[in-house]
Amino acid sequence: MAAYGLYSHIRANRIRSVLLLAWLFALVYVLTYAGALAGEALAGDASLGWLMQRAARDLAAAFPFVTIGTILWILIAYKFHQAMIDAVTDGRDVTRKEEPRLYNLLENLCISRGIPMPRLKVTETSALNAFATGLNPKQYAVSVTQGLLDNLDDAEIEAVLGHELTHIRNGDVRMMVIAVVIAGAISFFAELFFRTFGSGLRWGGGRRSSDGDGERKGSGGAVFALVIAVVLIVLAWLLSTMIRFALSRQREFLADAGSVELTKNPDAMITALRKIEGRGELEGATSAVMELCVDNPREGFVDLFATHPSVESRVEALVKFAGGHDPGPIALAPPEAEPQQEALGEDRIDAPGPWSSPDREPASGPTPSPGAPAPTSVPAPGKPFLPERSPLAPPLPDEPGPWGPHRGG
Repeated sequence: MAAYGLYSHIRANRIRSVLLLAWLFALVYVLTYAGALAGEALAGDASLGWLMQRAARDLAAAFPFVTIGTILWILIAYKFHQAMIDAVTDGRDVTRKEEPRLYNLLENLCISRGIPMPRLKVTETSALNAFATGLNPKQYAVSVTQGLLDNLDDAEIEAVLGHELTHIRNGDVRMMVIAVVIAGAISFFAELFFRTFGSGLRWGGGRRSSDGDGERKGSGGAVFALVIAVVLIVLAWLLSTMIRFALSRQREFLADAGSVELTKNPDAMITALRKIEGRGELEGATSAVMELCVDNPREGFVDLFATHPSVESRVEALVKFAGGHDPGPIALAPPEAEPQQEALGEDRIDAPGPWSSPDREPASGPTPSPGAPAPTSVPAPGKPFLPERSPLAPPLPDEPGPWGPHRGG
């Protein structure tokens, strides 16, 4: 179906995504059939046709259990995927009081387009990235890294938030979470098969006796059946990975366009991408989490397994179709060094001098009000009161000096 405008592209992407998800779900049954074929081959030698017929019967018997298991897998992810992502990325919920700048930017975008306000999270990392999660309006959340907040201005942060809101509005987040869950199930069972397959080859399979299910004409088909099973499993894993990547690559272009539509500022989206470029790697995050981010700097073989289009191609599209201007790669300023502590006693009235004791407590007494005359000295108990005199005045009779009391002539 040809698409000529932004909304027709979004609609076509949704239809294509549903079809890709259906294929992804079908790969679960391909994986089940491959496992059944390998099991029949390991159980005993027979003709290839007979083994494939038995594997088809096994698939029919396991079909309801596989379907229920896959649905349960999705339901578990539906309930706990946000908690698992927060545990991996160290994300925390923030309120307007904690992050007023970020909260207000997101709220203004939501109000301007009538979009329900998702939860807002901040991930404590210096990486520059953001991602959206959730399967329904009550679960939707937008996560922003601390590094993004420290290095992007308000217009650029608003563009990134618009990008993530577009993912939510287009249903991309729900689609990608389900795709990651199903692909994760395929990867899990594929690894389980190869571990079991290795054990079967190590210990050997039992010989099958005739069970009256039909003639087992010929022999030597077990080896071919095992080869077909391995090929099917590898193919299912590769196709599931490529379907995930196809979903991710297409939706990033539409999310960039949606951000420009929300903010009316293509230059902000371009400079945000240039600042994020190559700086978005979340330490400890799985590939499934990185697929949800604005940019995934991980690269694959000849771009075949790249989850995101390159920043260059995304910027080129924004320049061509949105009229933006590309400043080229942007170098970020290094973080400011903390100011060194002032030298002790330099320009500080409370610093101890070279002949003063650091343990000396300040003199107690009432603080004089501004403009009041300086208070006179108060004599210690048992000592006579002497008025304050200029240091240049001559000494008084009997006043102690540095070498003893002065005597009057």
